Amino acid sequence: MALDQSFVGRTYPPTAPYEVGREKIREFAAAVGDANPAYTDREAARAFGHSDVIAPLTFAFAITFKAAEQVVQDPQLGLDYSRVVHGDQKFAYRRPVRAGDRLTVTSTIETVKSLAGNDILDIRGDVHDESGELVVTAWTKLVARAAEEA
Repeated sequence: MALDQSFVGRTYPPTAPYEVGREKIREFAAAVGDANPAYTDREAARAFGHSDVIAPLTFAFAITFKAAEQVVQDPQLGLDYSRVVHGDQKFAYRRPVRAGDRLTVTSTIETVKSLAGNDILDIRGDVHDESGELVVTAWTKLVARAAEEA
């Protein structure tokens, strides 16, 4: 059953603030194998002009994908998450994510379409700091594979 097109444009409430910690950044950088010293060493980050360590560019995925749970778990949407694969991911940064940031994410359904029996859902996650400044926008494409015919 195709997802309801009327969900396009639906925005979900902002998440509770997520506090970005230095150790979380270090762990993420290690997990993705990025040895950039700006991710692990405060003095190195300062040498690059940052006030504290910054996060790798894909770090925002950890909080935007978690925020997208509001969308995928919305029972009215009717998405069968057991059939979902991650189709694509994009980011547009206004500034780096920094240690000490308190970030919230507001998720919006940008598109819903069906293609060859697959449901394709594009979710935009706008990440703001506690002053309301937009830090990064992330786009997540989810594909719910068509059910196999018996």
